[in-house]
Amino acid sequence: MNQMPTVARRLCQILAPLLLLAAGACTTNPATGKAEFTPFLTPAQEIALGAQEHPKLTAEFGGIYDDPEIGGYLAEVGGRLAAASELPDLDFTFTLLNSPVVNAFALPGGYVYMSRGLLALFNDEAEMASVLGHEIGHVTARHSANRYNRSIFVGLGAAVTSAAVGSNIVTDLLNQGSQLYLLSYSRGQELRADSLGIRYVDRVRYDPLGSPRMLGSLGAYSDLQARISGQQAQQTPSIFRTHPLSSERVEKALQTVRALPQDRQSGAKNRDRFLNAIDGMIFGDDPAQGIAEDGVFRHPALKLAFAVPSGYTLRNTEEAVYISGPGDFTGLFTGGSVAANKTNDQLLQEAWASIAGTDAAALGNLQRFQVNGIEAVTGTAVIGDARQSSDVRMVVYRYDAAHGYSFLFLTPRGGLAQASNAVESMIGSFRKISDAEAAEVRALRIKVVTVEPGDTPTSLAEGMAFESHRLDRFLVLNGLSRDAVLKAGARVKLVVRD
Repeated sequence: MNQMPTVARRLCQILAPLLLLAAGACTTNPATGKAEFTPFLTPAQEIALGAQEHPKLTAEFGGIYDDPEIGGYLAEVGGRLAAASELPDLDFTFTLLNSPVVNAFALPGGYVYMSRGLLALFNDEAEMASVLGHEIGHVTARHSANRYNRSIFVGLGAAVTSAAVGSNIVTDLLNQGSQLYLLSYSRGQELRADSLGIRYVDRVRYDPLGSPRMLGSLGAYSDLQARISGQQAQQTPSIFRTHPLSSERVEKALQTVRALPQDRQSGAKNRDRFLNAIDGMIFGDDPAQGIAEDGVFRHPALKLAFAVPSGYTLRNTEEAVYISGPGDFTGLFTGGSVAANKTNDQLLQEAWASIAGTDAAALGNLQRFQVNGIEAVTGTAVIGDARQSSDVRMVVYRYDAAHGYSFLFLTPRGGLAQASNAVESMIGSFRKISDAEAAEVRALRIKVVTVEPGDTPTSLAEGMAFESHRLDRFLVLNGLSRDAVLKAGARVKLVVRD
C-alpha cells in the first residue's frame, strides 16, 4: 500500500512525538516500590510546578495564618516526617492557611498545606502528624505526577478521537469528563497515602493510632455539619471532596497499625504541646475577611452587612459568600472596587457578563430602587435549554462612588418565584454598618481550659460561643463520645468570643 489512510496518518502525527518522549520514562518509586510511567512530569518539573503554583494557592485559601509560632510548629513536625520519608533531600514547604474550611492538600515538589479549620479538630500532635504524613505520602508516591500524566493521556485520547472524526466538540466533552474525574484522589491513592503517612509517623515514633483517630474525628465533623446545615452541599473545596472519607479508610488504617510490631503500636501523642500551640487560634471566619454567623454576614472593614432567612445557610470564602437554601437555591454575594464613571445599569450588566461570559444575553426586566439609602438595580434572565433551564436574578448595589456589591440568585426554572419572599428579604437586608457595629464584630477563638471537679461535657458546652448544637460541637471538637466522662485535671477545647 503506497498511501497511508488519512485517519491513520493523523494518529501517527499525534502519537509519534509522545512515544519518543515516553522512552525511558519507567522508574521504580522508592515510596511505593511500584514501577511508574510518568513521562510528562519529571521530579524537577514537579518542583518547578509547585513553586509556580504555591503563591497562587496560598492567596486563594486566605493567605498564611498570621501566627509564626503555630506556623513554625507545623513546619517543625512536618519537617521531621519529611526527613523520615523516601525523599529526605526534597525541600518540603509546610504552610498553615488562614481558612476555616477543613482542608489539607499537597502540590508537586513538596508543598504541603493545612487549614486552621482542620488544625482545630485535632486533639494531639500525633493526629496532626498523621495528616501531614498523609500529604507527604501523596508527594513521595508522586500521585500528583500520576494524576497529571493520566490527564495528559485522557487529553491524548480526546485528541486522537477528535483527529479521527474531525470534531473539537468531542475533545471538549472528553476533557470536561477528565476534569471531573481528577477532582479527587482515587481510592487506591488515598489508601496508599494513609499507609505511607502511618509509615512516616511510626518512623518518628508518634502514636500511629493518631491516623484512625483523626479519620474518626473527620467523620464525626462531617456528620455534624450535615445536621447543622440540613445536609446542604458544601460550596467550597474541602478535605471531604479531595480526600473522600469512608469506613474502609478507617479500617485499613487500623489494619496497618496492627501490622506493626507490638512495641510500635503506640507512641508519643504530645497532647499538651499541641493544645498549648493552638490555644488562642482563630476559629471560623477571620474578621478581616468578614464573619458569617447565625444567618448574618458582617464585614467590619468594608462596613456592610446582610442577612438570610431561616432555612438558608451562609458560607464565607476569600472571594465570595455562598448562600444555600431549599429547592437547590444557590446564591452568591461579592463585590469590590468599581469605576466611578459607570452607571448602575452598566455595573449590573458587567457583573453579569463576568460570571456568565461576554456571549451571554444581557439581563432583562431591569428595576431601579433604593435599599436602606443605597442605590440598587436588579435584572433577571433564564439560562439553559428546553430540557433544563434555570432562573437567574442579579442585584447590584452602588455602595459609594468607588465600590459596588452584588447578589446573584440561581434556582431551577420556577424556583425564584417560589423563593420570592426569601429573595426580597435578602435584598432588603443589605446595609451599611457603623463604626460602633463594626467594632463589635469579633473573632471566635480556641480556648484550652482545665476540667474542674464536677465538670461534664454538658456543663462545659455551655461555654461554647454558639447559638445551637453546643454539646455536639463540644464533643466533636474534643473527639469525645456522648457517654464520655471527663477527669478533673484534663484539658479540653472551647470556642469562645474574643
